[in-house]
Amino acid sequence: MPGLLRDLVGPVLRLARHLLGPVGDLLRLLADAKGRVVGRVECPMYGNSSETPDALAVRSGFLARRRRLVPAETIEQIDGGTKVIGLRVERDSIRTFL
Repeated sequence: MPGLLRDLVGPVLRLARHLLGPVGDLLRLLADAKGRVVGRVECPMYGNSSETPDALAVRSGFLARRRRLVPAETIEQIDGGTKVIGLRVERDSIRTFL
């Protein structure tokens, strides 16, 4: 496995393990590189593999009207105690949809 791919597999597998627990575990906060809240994880999104998510759908904004698509590669750390997922990018660089 190439070095970059191997470095990404660990965090993605940890993310899948954390997100696929009970429904209450899906309500995790997402914070950007500066520590600002991006939103709450709505659900993992799968693409090529049904075992590991490629991205997260995140609700944000007033009354959670806005949704963002957060690629799994942007995840830097997952804090199981506080249920916060830290990103390595700023929230302005994350695409919004719907």
